[in-house]
Amino acid sequence: MRSLIYTLTFACLVGLAFWAYQENIKTKNVIAKTEQLQKDIGIARARLSILNAEWAYLNRPERLAELVDLNFDQLQLVPLRASNFSEIRNINFLHDPDLPEIVPLPISLNVKASSND
Repeated sequence: MRSLIYTLTFACLVGLAFWAYQENIKTKNVIAKTEQLQKDIGIARARLSILNAEWAYLNRPERLAELVDLNFDQLQLVPLRASNFSEIRNINFLHDPDLPEIVPLPISLNVKASSND
């Protein structure tokens, strides 16, 4: 009977050792994968900082102004000024006889808050 107990105990010990070894292998693989991901993240961040620097370089106001001047014939871009804007009532909309007449609704700005007494 003792030999059976010793044999079962030894078999459990071998089984647990095998399980612990497998878990150790899995853990090492996950750690290696995590380290590789951290390296990839570092490379991606470095690439992103380079792209941000290139974007800032390409979007310099003086460079964009030169491009606008060079391509004025095709783009016809002008500097943005307050004088370029007007009120909506100053715009002459074309009247299309096929469209129904649009009547604006009166807007009241005197809104009273309702109280729940």
